[in-house]
Amino acid sequence: MFDFKVKTLDKVVEVELKGRLDATVAPNLFKEMEKLQGREIEQIIFRVKELDYIASAGLRVIIFSKQKLGQNAEVIMDGANEMVRSVIELTGCENFVTLI
Repeated sequence: MFDFKVKTLDKVVEVELKGRLDATVAPNLFKEMEKLQGREIEQIIFRVKELDYIASAGLRVIIFSKQKLGQNAEVIMDGANEMVRSVIELTGCENFVTLI
């Protein structure tokens, strides 16, 4: 099961992710993030403490968020478990995602 919430406050976007972010559910998150295009975003925070799994389709949503919502926006992944952290590091996404 997968669930997400997207909140915006000023120039910050907070995305809470729960469950498994795979190819079957990533398009739903993508559509929601796409709605934010054109806004001035300085920071995108993914709250992933309850994210059990992330597939390449989920990573594409995170990459899209960085590319389309704010080239200069800071992308933070807060609370990643060992598996999610490993996927981020193995794919090189830690070059633009701050893991805390």
